[in-house]
Amino acid sequence: MANTRPNILWYCSDQQRWDTIRALGNPHIRTDAIDALIASGVAFGRAYTQSPICTPARATFLTGRYPASHHVYRNGNAYFPAHEKLVTKRLAEAGYDCALVGKLHLAAAKHHEVRTDDGYRLFHWSHHPTPDQAYGHDYENWLKHEKMVDPQELYANLNYFCGPGVPTQYHQTTWCSEMAMRFISERRDRPWMISVNPFDPHGPFDAPPEYLSRYDPAKMPLPRFRDSDIERQKGFAAIDQQTKQSDDPRVRKTIVPVSADGGHDAIASARNEYDALDVKANYYAMIEQIDDQFARIMQTLRDTGQLENTIVVYMSDHGEMLGDHGLILKGCRFFDGLVRVPLIMSWPGQFQAGLRSDALVESVDVAPTLMDACGLGVPPEMQGQSLLPLMRGETDPAVHKKAVVCEYREAMGGHPDNTHASMVFDGRYKSIFYHGHSIAELFDHAEDPEEYRNLWLESGNETLKLEQMRAHMNALMATVDVGPPRFLNY
Repeated sequence: MANTRPNILWYCSDQQRWDTIRALGNPHIRTDAIDALIASGVAFGRAYTQSPICTPARATFLTGRYPASHHVYRNGNAYFPAHEKLVTKRLAEAGYDCALVGKLHLAAAKHHEVRTDDGYRLFHWSHHPTPDQAYGHDYENWLKHEKMVDPQELYANLNYFCGPGVPTQYHQTTWCSEMAMRFISERRDRPWMISVNPFDPHGPFDAPPEYLSRYDPAKMPLPRFRDSDIERQKGFAAIDQQTKQSDDPRVRKTIVPVSADGGHDAIASARNEYDALDVKANYYAMIEQIDDQFARIMQTLRDTGQLENTIVVYMSDHGEMLGDHGLILKGCRFFDGLVRVPLIMSWPGQFQAGLRSDALVESVDVAPTLMDACGLGVPPEMQGQSLLPLMRGETDPAVHKKAVVCEYREAMGGHPDNTHASMVFDGRYKSIFYHGHSIAELFDHAEDPEEYRNLWLESGNETLKLEQMRAHMNALMATVDVGPPRFLNY
């Protein structure tokens, strides 16, 4: 098959917030490669995930279907539903040579992951980088056989919540880049696509020492926080969240990094034993390393003469609270820091260059966009809407959807309440209902973009609350698959 269709480089970081890119307004971080991608393509400033948790978020952008339809709501699932079809499988059926490097996380992945029929010919899988989380995975083999280091020794004293991690040369993000560069450089006579999914900047916060030294915690901007957050978050004691209470991020703490028994579970042992600015500095350092490793992949595209015929997607599955409102990590909350994600797409000569779009878009839109851009047509089962007309300059770059939806359905497990909640955001009003609880939230982003003032608790908003409740129900119903196709003459 002649390589007449575009290649696809699909880079997805893990747990990266929307506001961590210098070109999009953050002067405290260096992201040269991502900034260059923005200059060459389209950056979506209001892209939202369909879940604040990994597996349902990834199931959504890989199928182009909402959680209400693919039914993958939780981390730790025994398997991925066999009847759901990934966009990577569709691309493989169309002749693409598909590869994965890093995470997949469509099912439980502590020591291994049961694969679905995913379409990947090359499957360099590594979920979490520390050796206690997987045995014989490809990153571990790379360390042993190419870098000549013992993974157990390398990580033996580094499983703490926030502190320096392994050097760049041994880092999982570096491994991801090297595997991707090898795949991209292969000789072939057909188009290719690769999913590059590093674990960072997901916690624990463990940037390489050489990157961590570039960020002074004392110079980090304070998280979004008011004194009222401490009391406000007490009302969410029955709602699932990795941090159970609000902690004042302005109060500096001295935390001695101590390796915790249980390896990766060190993240669970320190949820309120952290210094918010230390965490932010480490998180920014992790992202700078990602940027440098992403730059290496982009240079390989240039060196092999493939840049002009490659669609590049940079995104994340969901965000990170990072001290906002006194919370870190993730869970059943819907603040923008957790549900708003970076989304950048570039294809030289085909997509608008340097376009900043404020349209409401969703992660569910990525798969149909790729199908559309590759000339394969959008399958009727996909519920997302292609962004191709917007990126080609054929439609208003400020308009895509009337509202975005995000859900949490017992996503992390282990919580006695089995928390269920949903969010709908129409560009101004964000409504959130914690189902089975009396608690609800309503934020007006025109007046309160940092989401401090809960209008649901204020009197005199009855008409607004009724309107938003109706719109919320309508938006949720629109995410449900209608089922098998109907006979034309029934």
